[in-house]
Amino acid sequence: MMKFVFLWALLNLPVALTFDPDYKDAITPPYMVFLKSDYLPCVGVLIHPLWVLTAAHCNLPKLLLILGVTKPSDTKEKHLQVVGYQKMIHHPQFSVTSIEHNLMLIKLKSYIELNDYVKLASLPKEPVAENTMCMVSTWAYNVCDLNKDPDSLQNVNISVISQSQCHAAYKTYNIRESMMCVGIVPGRRQPCKEVPAAPAICNGILQGILTFADGCVLRADVGIYTRIFNYMSWIENTIRKN
Repeated sequence: MMKFVFLWALLNLPVALTFDPDYKDAITPPYMVFLKSDYLPCVGVLIHPLWVLTAAHCNLPKLLLILGVTKPSDTKEKHLQVVGYQKMIHHPQFSVTSIEHNLMLIKLKSYIELNDYVKLASLPKEPVAENTMCMVSTWAYNVCDLNKDPDSLQNVNISVISQSQCHAAYKTYNIRESMMCVGIVPGRRQPCKEVPAAPAICNGILQGILTFADGCVLRADVGIYTRIFNYMSWIENTIRKN
């Protein structure tokens, strides 16, 4: 009986497990940026030819921004654009002791060339509704060799859940209106190694950037995301003033 239950669970997993060496790399969404640093990488989102949006908790010493990349461990990929940065601007209310206001803007040293492989993400004009399907993308590591850069870009389609469902998944967290949760309740809570700050694109619009997940977003575990719509004034004003 236990063998049957285990087999049924495997057959009903919504997405590929992280990292699956037989998984064929997805095509990198053209707005995604690999934020390579001397510490740990993060995912960024290109929202302007001179600006990238990511999570404020990303610690990025000696940062290089790489666009048009599918497999960061392959330095010979075509269509790469590599650029440095001028400044990093955290949201003024961000604190390392909280998951709220977890956004950072990065101003690039030079304008990015937009093409078939590098494009801007669209920003929201209205908040995303519950049950909306979103694509969450990030890179996964080969668990057999964590010393290398991540090997596999993967996407998963999961939906926005209600605040009450999110509270059920994260009982010790205060889920505020400036946050949204995406995934399957209650989540599997299995450890994995993914690149932080995964974006949630819902109906073609950037609606969230991952701030915290107890588990793996590529396995559809529930993640808490910064709700981008709530920060549009800060994003627009920061870009205009800098």
